[in-house]
Amino acid sequence: MKDDNDCKCEEDFEKKIEEKVENWANSCGKKKTGGGGVAGGGLYGLGFLGAAIYFISTADTFWIGVLGFLKALVWPAFLVFKLLEFLNM
Repeated sequence: MKDDNDCKCEEDFEKKIEEKVENWANSCGKKKTGGGGVAGGGLYGLGFLGAAIYFISTADTFWIGVLGFLKALVWPAFLVFKLLEFLNM
């Protein structure tokens, strides 16, 4: 049989859990971060994958393939450089 102390502890625990869940639920929609990071990360990931496949498939040797993998990591820098070069900036 439960005594009053056990019941009080369970009630306090349940109240704390309910408060935490309510606070969490209220804060979910209030984040002020931009949502574009996820889409940008996905776009970069697809670009990285495509660049890695291209550079590695055109490599003649293992080390040129490694260099191609490293180039695939920084492909946005190449893109911006060529764009600025094209625009004569």
